[in-house]
Amino acid sequence: MGLVTPFRDTRPSPLDLKVAVIWPCSFTKSFGEAFHGEVVQEGKRIAMSPPPGCGSINADYYLLCNVEEAWGIVLESLAAAGGLVTIFLICSLFFLICKVQDSSKRHMISVYFFFLLGTLGIFGLTFAFIIKLNDRTRPTRFFLFGIIFALCFSCLLTHACNLNKLVRGKKPFSWLVLLLLIVSFALVQVVISIEYLVTMLVNQKKEFLEKSAEETNKDFVMLLIYVLFLMALTFLVSIFTFCGSYKSWKRHGAHIFVTVLFSIAIWVVWITMLTKGNMVLNKPNWDDPVVAIALVSNGWIFLIMYIVPEICFLTAPLRLEDYSPENDFRQPTFIKQTTAADNHAYTQDEIVQGDTGGLSYSPYSSHFQMKTIETQNDFSIPRPKARTSPYQDYTGGKSPM
Repeated sequence: MGLVTPFRDTRPSPLDLKVAVIWPCSFTKSFGEAFHGEVVQEGKRIAMSPPPGCGSINADYYLLCNVEEAWGIVLESLAAAGGLVTIFLICSLFFLICKVQDSSKRHMISVYFFFLLGTLGIFGLTFAFIIKLNDRTRPTRFFLFGIIFALCFSCLLTHACNLNKLVRGKKPFSWLVLLLLIVSFALVQVVISIEYLVTMLVNQKKEFLEKSAEETNKDFVMLLIYVLFLMALTFLVSIFTFCGSYKSWKRHGAHIFVTVLFSIAIWVVWITMLTKGNMVLNKPNWDDPVVAIALVSNGWIFLIMYIVPEICFLTAPLRLEDYSPENDFRQPTFIKQTTAADNHAYTQDEIVQGDTGGLSYSPYSSHFQMKTIETQNDFSIPRPKARTSPYQDYTGGKSPM
């Protein structure tokens, strides 16, 4: 009679389930399925190892190195390249200061510098949208996004206002006034961002950090209303730069016009996708990629459409025809020296003071005013007349021979 083998229960015990979580590789076939470093067990997915291309880093940073979701790697590469180009342009700007001949363009170097700083911030902020939204990246996004773009559009608006004076032959702003305009335009958005962030973090910190994606997107767009106003105002002012009589400055106005036009198109697309498009397409995970793509695209538009052409024309030689005669940048007019045989008492009489007749005064003449000589008056010296002969009455009116 053979031995009867007793029935053995092969179902996993609770202890086995705990061990399976610790050593998933030895129980993969029995209790779960490993997929990209995750173990599916009793309807739950437990993260076990980083995705391909990533090492032992926090899960919030996986998009920076995940080769299967390559959009993060592509965007961070473009952002890093844009940051390097921006740093190179900043260095070249300092190198070209001593080579600028036109003083009005030299005053614009400060505007270019702050614009490049804003562009560098745009490329750096891209990484905050590639990294997963958390307690640290959320305040960074809300605070820096509006301030950086407000700085860039403030520089463009200041340049457009300065060009409106130059194309009409007026004296441009000084470098100090240009800096005050930039600070004034950008300071409004700084106050708005600080007030919003302090209010939310102090009074409603829990609600702010736990907001749904839809509410977060709406608050994010509403916080950028002033930046949209700056963008529209810059676009409008850049149009008026085409109305002046000094055509050489219109080329700089065209740089601003094209840059803002492309920026408006980018902003319309990403705001539409963020507030409505992604929900219609049922793609909530597209929110961060959409904003990150907008940041990189707008940063490169700023470089290609505006700052690179402006730096190329920065060292152009000074042309007197770009300024009106009353402008201080025109060279002084020297007193004309005559070499003719005519004797002129005052050489300043040759300087034309106006088209109409009247009183003319020269700072180099004596302290009395000279009246314009009218052509119809005869001021020639009278010639002496011949004396009448006393014998005229005896010769019948004829002079003696």
